[in-house]
Amino acid sequence: MEIRTQNSLLLNKNSIIIGTLLCCLINTSCSNRSRPAPVSELYQGKTFRDFEAQAYSANTYRVKSGETLYSIAWYSGNDYRDLARINRISPPYQIQPGQILTLVELPKSIPLKSKTNTGQTSKIIINQSVDPPKKQAYGESEHNVNKDPIGSATGQFPDRVKRWHWPTSERVSRGFSAKEQGNKGLDFSGKLGMPILAAADGKVVYTGDALRGFGKLVIIKHSDAYLTAYAHNDKILVKEQQWVTAGQKIATMGSSGTDKVKLHFEVRYKGKSINPLRFLPNR
Repeated sequence: MEIRTQNSLLLNKNSIIIGTLLCCLINTSCSNRSRPAPVSELYQGKTFRDFEAQAYSANTYRVKSGETLYSIAWYSGNDYRDLARINRISPPYQIQPGQILTLVELPKSIPLKSKTNTGQTSKIIINQSVDPPKKQAYGESEHNVNKDPIGSATGQFPDRVKRWHWPTSERVSRGFSAKEQGNKGLDFSGKLGMPILAAADGKVVYTGDALRGFGKLVIIKHSDAYLTAYAHNDKILVKEQQWVTAGQKIATMGSSGTDKVKLHFEVRYKGKSINPLRFLPNR
């Protein structure tokens, strides 16, 4: 009788252990399935999202291993040409880990001569911007961005985004997520060759596939604060430095850099990913 009781207790103990292990395995499996895969890769072992926290409006940036001028320009909200010009970097725009990049135009010191009481001249150094600063949207509320017209006629960016337009007529297949590894934009499923439209008036600042995981990519700058990106295109129909209008066809939907035909669309405010649904009109 005592032997049977011991065997019974041993079986119950083993059942509890096995059950606990199964629960752990199930929970781990479910956790892995619920975690979205990174959207894009900068280099092996690191993803674009690993540098998401680096999106900021500081004046300088220290280059990390694996980063490119294109990726730094993208998540700092800049045109890579501007960064190359400011930092005197020539094509093919090679940068090194540890290198300090200036992200904004620095004031230029201009010596002026002035007469002293002795009749001699001395130099006075004053700070003057290379380009006179124009009114920017950086210090303004994100809710006041739909008023001023595009400045394409003068070759300048507008103070605010005049209006927003859906980048495709297809419905959203995957929404925005602010989580660390979440989807930092909107995904649209569609068919190969469907038109991709500019979400607002602006200037094309990048076309190409230098940002791994985005495939053939178009980036449009709309103001000093706003950028939009259109990833995984099949054909790109615009060129860098070209001004476009809201609703203009800029590319066709494809599967470059991904496993199915879709559009990945992002809106960035001062380099930070924000939910595009906050700006796109109601359908």
